[in-house]
Amino acid sequence: MTIEKNQDDNFFKKLLHSQMIIPIAALLALVVFNLIADPSFFAISMGQDSTGNPVLSGQLISILNNGSELAILAIGMTLVTAATGGQDISVGATIAVAGSAMLAVLCGGNMRPEVVTTPFIVAFIVGVLVAMLCGAFNGVMVAVFKVQPMVATLILYTAGRSIAAWINNNALPIIPTNSGFGIFGGFIPGIPIPTPVFIAAACIVVIFLVLKFTSLGLYVQSVGINERAARLNGLNPTFIKWLTFVILGVCVAVAALIKVSRISTINYQTIAADIEMDAILAVALGGNALSGGKFNMGSSILGAYVIQFLTTTLYKFNVASAALPAYKAVVVILLVVLSAPIVRNKLSALWKKIRSPKQTEVEVAK
Repeated sequence: MTIEKNQDDNFFKKLLHSQMIIPIAALLALVVFNLIADPSFFAISMGQDSTGNPVLSGQLISILNNGSELAILAIGMTLVTAATGGQDISVGATIAVAGSAMLAVLCGGNMRPEVVTTPFIVAFIVGVLVAMLCGAFNGVMVAVFKVQPMVATLILYTAGRSIAAWINNNALPIIPTNSGFGIFGGFIPGIPIPTPVFIAAACIVVIFLVLKFTSLGLYVQSVGINERAARLNGLNPTFIKWLTFVILGVCVAVAALIKVSRISTINYQTIAADIEMDAILAVALGGNALSGGKFNMGSSILGAYVIQFLTTTLYKFNVASAALPAYKAVVVILLVVLSAPIVRNKLSALWKKIRSPKQTEVEVAK
């Protein structure tokens, strides 16, 4: 009986200290709430788009679809947070810059082209290079000049959207709907699942393969935990920090492709507005320390979809968009507090007290 008690205590202790417990608990809470409030929330139906192609629709499809960009950004934001102990608040503005560059290449100087002659892959590569350049700039500021990450990225956060507008001379380029560019943010003809779901899945698979078959994760954690010790062990903390910002730049470019493809144009001031806050919340909700060090990529990605689940739930119940940040703040504060080590230790101690009387009763019965 004592062995069983110790096994239960060890299981509960491991569960409490698991990084996945907070996003899983939040996800379950949202599922239960929606099941009680409106079970139709989970309904999925098959319909047709304007061209007659089959498409899936429903709140769950919307969560997977609209959460794709956030999940992709959470990948890069997790690495930056783990390596530098800070966050990049310029990702929304950089999405505007990269998206503007892609549209500029596709339009070729004509803001209303009737036909797009530039291959999409060329425009995407240009967007990736522009986003990587922005990431490299942030990386130099942080890794070389030792500027605090949030302060360093404040530069592009402030100027990025103006740069995006400058790229196209403050004009709004519009890609013709018959160009096929909309498939990246919409549907591939004949496939009812939104394309962003596949793009996000591909990015997730790639990062997990990279972390599994390279030492990137180990190096990032080593630098984040103790930069001096990492240097003594032959690592280059400056390069590793810089590299995480460049990787985040690639993630930003992919998110930008999805964003501009959804509407085949761009609004420089509103595109990806406040998405950097959701990306940071996804990392925090995943149980990762915002001060850097050890990280769990899976929990960050799950945290991104939980944030989108929460957003979709609030919209479902007609919460005004202006009030969304307040609701998110309350929920995230509760979850972050529950994830704090001191709270987990107290819960573990409480579990032991609950288990102790049961153990005493068993011994008395014997």
